[in-house]
Amino acid sequence: MTCIIIDDEPLAIDLLESYASKIEDLEVIGTFNNALDALKILREKSVDLLFLDIQMPEITGVEFKKIISPDINVIFTTAYSDYALESYDLNAVDYLLKPITFQRFIQAVEKVKKKSAASITNDNSEYLFVKTEYRHQKIFFSDILFLKGLSDYVSIQTKSGKVLTLQNMKDFEKNLPKDKFIRVHKSYIVSLEHIEYIERNRIIIQGEHIPIGATYKDAFWAKING
Repeated sequence: MTCIIIDDEPLAIDLLESYASKIEDLEVIGTFNNALDALKILREKSVDLLFLDIQMPEITGVEFKKIISPDINVIFTTAYSDYALESYDLNAVDYLLKPITFQRFIQAVEKVKKKSAASITNDNSEYLFVKTEYRHQKIFFSDILFLKGLSDYVSIQTKSGKVLTLQNMKDFEKNLPKDKFIRVHKSYIVSLEHIEYIERNRIIIQGEHIPIGATYKDAFWAKING
């Protein structure tokens, strides 16, 4: 997840940056001591999470939350407990009361991860929305050939081309329909519907040779034979 930190106290920014650096899949792409200065990066880049102080000059964190995209997850940070109720009314993911401990920081980040995982799929069984760099892309399950996990992102191969997303393979494995998709390798999830043939522990889908990993082999063949 990409995040930015907004706080008018340099020490508070340093602490949150230090905490974030200890979480492998959380990347700080900007820090600001004034919320208005953060607007440019929010317009230009995809930001998943915002650590937002409430009491700041010019514009408060609460006021700032009301003008930014609702797609951005917000964790409020403040030294004052009086704002807790208002923060939840604004659909903030969490509310961290200073001084913030690392354990409490981790708990808040995990809430965001669970929320993001839940948003991968929806109640409609025919499609999902995938977060790409600047938008949420609608993809029909029937169009997905396979998913390939790369170092920093997942490539979804569809009938019409590739869609790249920072969402991870574990989330897709958990949320994709089990009767339509199966994980066959640490780097691959395949559509059962689009398998052309299987040869020597390899699955062929439109010319792509997909290995069947030893860890997933038994479950895959049980699915195929069952």
